[in-house]
Amino acid sequence: MKLHMQILIALGLGIKRNGHIFLGIIGGIIVGILLHSHPNILASNILTFIGQVFIRLIQMVVIPLVVSAIIIGITSVGDNKQLGKFGSKMVLYYGIITTLAVTIGTILALIIKPGVGAANYIAENAASEVQATVAATMQQQQGNILNIFLGFIPNNPFHSLAVGDMVPIIVFCLIFAIALSKVGDVNRPIVSFFESVFAATMKITDWIMFMAAPGVFALTASAVSSFGIEIFSSISKYLLVLLIGFLIQLCVVYPLFLKKVSKVSVVMLYSAVTEAMMVAFGTASSSATLPLTIACCEKRGISHKISSFVLPLGATLNMDGTALLQVVAVIFLAQAYGVPLDLFLIIQIAILAIIASSTCAGIPGAGLITIALILNGMGLSPEQLVTGFAFLFTIERITDMMRTLVNVTSDVVVAAAIADNENEINYDLLNNPAAYEEIA
Repeated sequence: MKLHMQILIALGLGIKRNGHIFLGIIGGIIVGILLHSHPNILASNILTFIGQVFIRLIQMVVIPLVVSAIIIGITSVGDNKQLGKFGSKMVLYYGIITTLAVTIGTILALIIKPGVGAANYIAENAASEVQATVAATMQQQQGNILNIFLGFIPNNPFHSLAVGDMVPIIVFCLIFAIALSKVGDVNRPIVSFFESVFAATMKITDWIMFMAAPGVFALTASAVSSFGIEIFSSISKYLLVLLIGFLIQLCVVYPLFLKKVSKVSVVMLYSAVTEAMMVAFGTASSSATLPLTIACCEKRGISHKISSFVLPLGATLNMDGTALLQVVAVIFLAQAYGVPLDLFLIIQIAILAIIASSTCAGIPGAGLITIALILNGMGLSPEQLVTGFAFLFTIERITDMMRTLVNVTSDVVVAAAIADNENEINYDLLNNPAAYEEIA
C-alpha cells in the first residue's frame, strides 16, 4: 500500500473515531465567540460547570488506572521467562529514550516559553493562589531533601490512596508488584483482580473520553467567551514546542539510537512499520494499534520472540511521546500561572513526567489524565488550574495523535534494537520491501 494512501486511511480513522471531539472544539469556538460578543452569565456558569465536571471525571480514574497498570505491567515482566535474557536491556533502552524525550521537551519549553502568552488570560487571584501553593511545597521540600525521599515511602498506603498522594502510591505498587511476581501462581487471584480493575478503568476512561465532546466544548467555549479568539494565538507556541520535540525524537533521537546500539536502518524500519505508525496517529491509541504493530514487525523481519515480549510491555510502560508532552504541558501551566521555575522544580517535573508517562494507559486522552500525578508533586490539583487545562484540551486531540505516533515508533525502535542484539532479526526480509507480506 502506498504511503499517501496509508496517511489518508489513518486520517480517515482519526476523523471517524475522534469526529465528536473536533466538532466539540469547533462548536465551542463558535459559541465562545458569540458569548464573548453577547455575554450571558447563566450560559457561562453552565459551561464552567460542565468543564469542571469533565476535569473531575478525569481525576476520578487516575488512582485506579495508575495502580492497576503498574501491578499488571510488573507482574507480567516478572513472569516472563525471557526477562533474564533481555528484559534488563529493554528497561535500559526505554529509560534512555524516555529521558532524552523529557530533556528535549524541557529545554524547548524553557527556551520558547509557550505559557508566557497565556498568562494574560489567567485570573490574578488564581495565579497568586497557585504560586503560593507551589512556593510553600517547594520550600518544604527543599528544607530537607532527605525528607522528600522519606516521603516517597508510605507509612500507610491506604492513607496515601485516600488523600491521593501519588508518588507514595506508586512506590508501594512497585514494591507490591515485584513481590507478587516472585511468589508464583499463588498471585493469580490478586493479579486477576487488578487485571479486572484495569479493564474496567480503561472502559470508564473510554466513556469519559467519549463524553469529552461536551467537556471540550464547554472548556473551549468558556475560554473563548472569556478571552476571545485570540486565545489560539497563545496556545500556538505550545503546539509548536510539541511539534518540534516530536520531530526531533522521530528524526534525530531514534536514528542516532539505532545507529549507536544496532545495525538497523531507521529508513527501512520506518518503511516496514508505516501502517502501524499511521494508524497510531489516526486512532491516538497505542493499545488499539498494538496488534498491527506486532504484525508489521513479525511479518517484516523481527522475530515473534522479541515482538511478543517487547511490544506489549512497550504499549503499557514505554511512553516517551507522552513524557515529552507532559513535561511541556506542566511547564506551560507553570509559565501561564507565573510559577518560578528554578532548577529544583524543573528536575522534579522531569522525574515525575517519566514516572507519570510509564503509568499511562495506551488509550486516547490518557496523557493529560496522568498529568495530575506531576501536579500533585508540586502541591497542586487540576481543579486549581481549570483555565490552564482549558488551553490544553482545546488542542488535546491533535497533540494526542502526535504523541501516540511517537510512542508506537519508540516501541518498534527498541524492539528492533533488541532483536539485532539477540540475532533475532531477518535483515534479508527487513531490507527488502518487495518481499513484505501484506498486513491484514
